[in-house]
Amino acid sequence: MDQFPDFIQGLPEADIPFQGVTGHLLQGEDQQVIFMEATEDTPVPEHRHKAQWELVVAGRVDLTMGGETRTYGPGEAFFVPEGAPHSALVHAGFRSVIFFDQADRYRPIT
Repeated sequence: MDQFPDFIQGLPEADIPFQGVTGHLLQGEDQQVIFMEATEDTPVPEHRHKAQWELVVAGRVDLTMGGETRTYGPGEAFFVPEGAPHSALVHAGFRSVIFFDQADRYRPIT
């Protein structure tokens, strides 16, 4: 499968500020889940936010946190603790499911 199923793509699109990256938003009262896809290599500058747990579905991402860079591929998951500075290089063909312990990490495109 090279994309998320139609019922996921039918979720509201998230306003993600990176070129070549799209996401679909499943909103909870206190958390949210983003189904994210990248069509091109995209650097994500260092940032921080509330806790994040991410499962890679396809492709790969190079995550830098705590001065160490690690590559994650399909079936691998990682955890970013609240407030931890981190950056990434998301590679074209990447897909992931991201759980944010934050209801307003991303907003839907209106």
